[in-house]
Amino acid sequence: MTQTAIVKIKRFNPDIDKKPYWQSFTVNMTPETTVLSALEDIKANQDGSLTFRRSCRHAICGSCAMMVNRKNTLVCTKPLAETLDKNNEMTIEPLPYLPIIKDLVVDRTVFWEQYERVKPWLVPPEETPAKEFRVMPAEVAALENAETCIMCGACFSACPVVASNKRYIGPHALMKALLRVLDPRDTITKERLDIVSNTDGSYRCHMVLNCIDACPKGL
Repeated sequence: MTQTAIVKIKRFNPDIDKKPYWQSFTVNMTPETTVLSALEDIKANQDGSLTFRRSCRHAICGSCAMMVNRKNTLVCTKPLAETLDKNNEMTIEPLPYLPIIKDLVVDRTVFWEQYERVKPWLVPPEETPAKEFRVMPAEVAALENAETCIMCGACFSACPVVASNKRYIGPHALMKALLRVLDPRDTITKERLDIVSNTDGSYRCHMVLNCIDACPKGL
């Protein structure tokens, strides 16, 4: 017997809808079915108007971050079976605190604006070494966590401070600022610390730690 699951999706098209509404779909499920697979099945076979982002399917691009059962996650690697309640039901919503473009697609403009504020690119010295930068293994290890961030937005939209203060840089930008501050090749450490060491940056964090719970990479 084929097992089925009920997927409840919060939908909203600002062009025609006055407010968001819930729509339920029944999908066939195997042990290998992911939440993204369920969404693609619904779009292909039940409602082609359903809109969502996805790309790599390997938790690398970060484009498929959504809220599953009220928790931000990447749907490409999330097994559908793990999300079901006793009635074989689950819910999917767009990331919170961000404007909805359509259905599960949100406008991440402010997310990227805050990212750019910390100047996340490397600023090397004017006179570069003739062969290579010497970076010690211990320094590489310190950079590893910050480099693992895939910019999916799960942490940013899980933060209640982001919801209440649009000037807050956000955990993703603080993480990338840390990456550059730790990098021995960078030359504007003081400028970076000045950007984040204020009430729009690290001092605004309330230590709610929702960002840690939401991060699919465990950062």
